[in-house]
Amino acid sequence: MAETESTTTQDSTAAVETEPHLTQPQEQVEDTAAKLNNLTLRIWPLSQRTRDAVINRLAETLSSQSVLSKRYGTIPEDEASSVAKSIEEEAFSVAGADFSPDSDGIEILQMYSKEISKRMLDTVKSRAATAASDAPPGTEAPSGEQISSLSVKEEA
Repeated sequence: MAETESTTTQDSTAAVETEPHLTQPQEQVEDTAAKLNNLTLRIWPLSQRTRDAVINRLAETLSSQSVLSKRYGTIPEDEASSVAKSIEEEAFSVAGADFSPDSDGIEILQMYSKEISKRMLDTVKSRAATAASDAPPGTEAPSGEQISSLSVKEEA
């Protein structure tokens, strides 16, 4: 049995020596490791494609039924697009002011996200307050659903 194991070991060693494509040379492994060590992932500044996707999603959130709209109302689609663009541009500007080329951008991306959320909430709250103050005296302040229908009526 020991003789069989010895023969098998010799055969597999010979196969590796005659077929170098089965193993990577040490140099290639070291080069790949060096490249990976020098690899940096930068997520800031965002690409225009990513920013456009954020704007589209924000406009959709502002103009469609959601938990937010039930409380504060929706914004008409055409207005929501311009509001979303404005919110994103402001957030990008604020976050970008703190960007350092030495950082990977994760903190800046978090700041950008928080700025968008804050500005979106401020916008819908402001619109709801304006709609409530525009209501005739002696009436109850409109709910989010009533604000949404007021916005649609104003467009017509």
